[in-house]
Amino acid sequence: MAIAKAERLMNLALCLLGTRRPLSKRELRESIEAYLEAGNDDSFNRMFERDKDDLRELGLVIETVENLDGDVGYLARRDSNRLPPITIDAEEAAALGLAAKVWQQARLAGAASGALQKLRAAGLPEDVDPYEAHSALEPRIPVHEASFEPLMLACRDRRPVAFDYRKATAARPEQRHVEPWALECWRGHWYLAGWDRDRGAERVFRLSRITGKVRARAGKFTADVPDVVTVRETVAGWAGESADRSALIRLRTGAGYPLRAKAAHIRELGEGWDELEIPYGHGLDAWLVEFGPDVVVLEPAELRADVVDRLRAVAKG
Repeated sequence: MAIAKAERLMNLALCLLGTRRPLSKRELRESIEAYLEAGNDDSFNRMFERDKDDLRELGLVIETVENLDGDVGYLARRDSNRLPPITIDAEEAAALGLAAKVWQQARLAGAASGALQKLRAAGLPEDVDPYEAHSALEPRIPVHEASFEPLMLACRDRRPVAFDYRKATAARPEQRHVEPWALECWRGHWYLAGWDRDRGAERVFRLSRITGKVRARAGKFTADVPDVVTVRETVAGWAGESADRSALIRLRTGAGYPLRAKAAHIRELGEGWDELEIPYGHGLDAWLVEFGPDVVVLEPAELRADVVDRLRAVAKG
């Protein structure tokens, strides 16, 4: 069965690459034997759509063209599917090997291995072993959220999605309709930056707060996608990296080392507590909650209230 599918995909790719004009479904069905053997139109349509998605997943750029009569055709232009010669020096090869190694314990392990094989075929030096057991670097990016993979594909394909999202201050999740832009890892947590259609504004969502399945939606993006730098700045801001003032907290001695690293001043209070002055920006309340009973917010009052609201929401379940 695997050989039959591989042969069918190869024949479809050759048809799409070999034509100078878009081919309709009918023409493709008449040109490929496996499609002729399909029992009925519904079986053929399902088979064709799966094959087309598989080829796109493998990297083939397939265009969908609609003529003046409204008929839809498909083709894969050679110039859109041709890569320039690839030359990789030793430093670049080491960086690529390290990047591939990052994902070996995450959900992209298969994709990373496949990408490395393609790079070897394109010129990656054979003496570079990204999985060398004795390497001094052991990078890992954990990805435990089931929503990561569908959101990654939605970002790549520019496909709107819907999912149920529970805010830290809410007891129940609510549905969100989002045009996903990019995924970013920050402080060990994954975030999705995108356009929230319901609110008409850009938003950032923490993947661990997405409940249930991510559902794809038809249609195109309605908002412009910003460049990568803007998206990363948005994620950083919502994750609490932009600070415009200071906050005063009490921290249990021997706890909260990430907070201590960012503190401008630390004063010992005695009896197992220290007083810290830390940068205060958007998202600090969500970060402080993660330290549980080891942190008490002293000021400002609005930060203390935000932390209390989040803790109450967690207590409600």
